[in-house]
Amino acid sequence: MKRVLSGMRPTGKLHLGHWVGALQNWIELQRKYESFFVIVDWHALTTDYEDPSRIRENIIEIAADWLAAGINPEKSTVFVQSLVKQHAELHLLLSMITPLGWLLRVPTYKEQMRQLSDRDLHTYGFLGYPVLQTADIIIYKAELVPVGEDQKYHIELAREIVRRFNHLYGEVFPEPKEILTPVPRILGTDGRKMSKSYGNAIFMDDPPEVLKKKIFPMMTDTRRKRKTDPGRPEDCPVWTLHKAFTPEEKRRELYQGCTTASIGCLDCKKVLVEELSTRFAPFREKKAKLMEKKDEIKGILMEGARKASQVAEQTLEEVREVMGIGIKI
Repeated sequence: MKRVLSGMRPTGKLHLGHWVGALQNWIELQRKYESFFVIVDWHALTTDYEDPSRIRENIIEIAADWLAAGINPEKSTVFVQSLVKQHAELHLLLSMITPLGWLLRVPTYKEQMRQLSDRDLHTYGFLGYPVLQTADIIIYKAELVPVGEDQKYHIELAREIVRRFNHLYGEVFPEPKEILTPVPRILGTDGRKMSKSYGNAIFMDDPPEVLKKKIFPMMTDTRRKRKTDPGRPEDCPVWTLHKAFTPEEKRRELYQGCTTASIGCLDCKKVLVEELSTRFAPFREKKAKLMEKKDEIKGILMEGARKASQVAEQTLEEVREVMGIGIKI
């Protein structure tokens, strides 16, 4: 059975973009492949090293989200990156062979430098992020990595590092391939891409009253100044959410109502609140119960780390042997 690996940084609870872009895909993948899902807390330090106060709390939060959404620890290995020390060792060894120029040309390096200009990111950890990401993947000899389009280059870089390693030391690692997740464009409450950092996110565990407060004031098609003005759903941020979460038959009714001005924007938003509230009711209930049993969540993560460490150590034994590291006892 082929192996899949994917992960998320512990930056807080998950929003609708995470569900559409990753989680629902992971749930399907765990049925087909040997799956490793990792909470990458070391990666969180690459941009948030100045204030790590919430990382541990966020680890539990994100684990609860995964479990409540349907990630099954009996089918998948679910763990925390820093509990598997072999990731750090392989990262160090890969850093010895990775040319500096490869890292400097990563598109997201300069992009995040601009976007996060309020932070000092002139650190080795931030520059070397893709090398650690490569180690995360290949230490399990994962062949498939589900990612969004923005992470595609990182997987290509991982393949380059693997090719260089295999050329120098022999065929140890398979070249990982990305599974591009077809992600609908999910907009936040202000019309920009949904993101916690923008403060425009709708979270998976938002109860109905919070959904109303967030969705009712959302901007819509600017053509609809009055209820009698027909609109174009394609130009409405609310419609991006309907496309992701509202059943097709109901969407057709809403589309017809909007374009003919037979319904108003508030009518459309009420349907969205109802759909989201219903869709995620089981998730909210399950997560609430999980958060009352944090020791159980920690136990799942510790057991996952134990399983992951066994696989990772087998890989490191091969790597140490071909690189001539240490001594044989």
